[in-house]
Amino acid sequence: MDQNIDSISQPRQEAMKTDLRLLVVLSTLMAFAAISTDLYLPALPRMSAALGSSQGTLELTITGYLIGFTLGQLFWGPVGDRYGRRGPVALGLVVFVIGSAGCALSTDAWQLIGWRVIQALGACASVVLARAIVRDLFERDRAARLLSTLMTIMAIAPLLGPSVGAQILKVASWQAIFWTLVLIGLATLAALSTLKETLPPERRNTEPLSRAFRGYTSLLGNRRLLGYAGAVGFFYSGVFAYIAGSPFAYIDYHRLSPQLYGVLFAVGIIGLMVSNTVNARLVTRFGSDRLLFIGTIGAALAGVIVALVGATDFAGLFGLAAVLCLYVAMNGFIAANAISGALVDFPKRAGAVSALLGAIQYGSGIIGSAVSSTFADGTPWPMAWVIALSGIGSLLSMRLIRNHPETASRYPR
Repeated sequence: MDQNIDSISQPRQEAMKTDLRLLVVLSTLMAFAAISTDLYLPALPRMSAALGSSQGTLELTITGYLIGFTLGQLFWGPVGDRYGRRGPVALGLVVFVIGSAGCALSTDAWQLIGWRVIQALGACASVVLARAIVRDLFERDRAARLLSTLMTIMAIAPLLGPSVGAQILKVASWQAIFWTLVLIGLATLAALSTLKETLPPERRNTEPLSRAFRGYTSLLGNRRLLGYAGAVGFFYSGVFAYIAGSPFAYIDYHRLSPQLYGVLFAVGIIGLMVSNTVNARLVTRFGSDRLLFIGTIGAALAGVIVALVGATDFAGLFGLAAVLCLYVAMNGFIAANAISGALVDFPKRAGAVSALLGAIQYGSGIIGSAVSSTFADGTPWPMAWVIALSGIGSLLSMRLIRNHPETASRYPR
């Protein structure tokens, strides 16, 4: 009998080890966007002084990163569908390491912006193909649940990122932050060897890459897919306006130290982790579309309140931080559910759909951060009104999903 118990428990233990390893590797791959941005946020004011550039110019390092991240996804998605996931991810990590080293060696703001583009071209391979790996392994609501779990785990990166970056600044220069990213890239490349290929040759898209790239046009004609992409894309334009504007709103305008900025930024990420955990628990019960709808309503309401607080300075730093944390927390109901909803209809083109969704998501982030940077005036107001418009746009995108024949029945009338 003991032998039977051992024979049953052994495979189960092996499965648990495999699941844990999968969670760790996928979480790390999906966290690259956050790691690459959040770690150096506390250094932005110091970098501005060291490189002799303005606030608006340094904020363009975020915009440049988003440009590379957006365009790169459109390349890596079809490549991953044709050649599998592991090889393209490994190549992307090599590019990320090179870009991070270039950032550390930059001597002026425009060099830094250029290397940030290279860094992003590599980092996006990990993110877009990690989402495709989830689609390879799981169906709709289970994929949404796993994505929520992954986002909860990977939220540790932005939770710790600004705080770790601030601590690095206490003992070293801002360049040390980018050398840290080099080490993270190399460590992730080593960890990738433990992940098995999830897209076997018989399931790959064998059409020529040129045709696969042209296939984005047909995907853009799918209204429901555009609804999911719009919901997450508009939302992220507000998120990146927050990422670009909050260091100056908190540190310069409200006179917060870089260390306390890291703590305040972490509070918002804790809210995101809570909402992702709630979404993971509820998604199989209520469905991903309903929870996505709730998230976009919350984002729109939070955005309007952010605009009011930014215009009036009501409740000062506390009022601004509280409502920004509420907006960021809605990511837990929006990102995972929108991604799983978009991927469900295209099992053989998961990489391309993930890439298109990510390109729209981060392309919107380019607009949000660029507009916030362009109108930067030393106050939270430009960031605030961009976030308000983004939240409203996210909610309005749901009409494309709610009015679709296949999903209209999921919503109350």
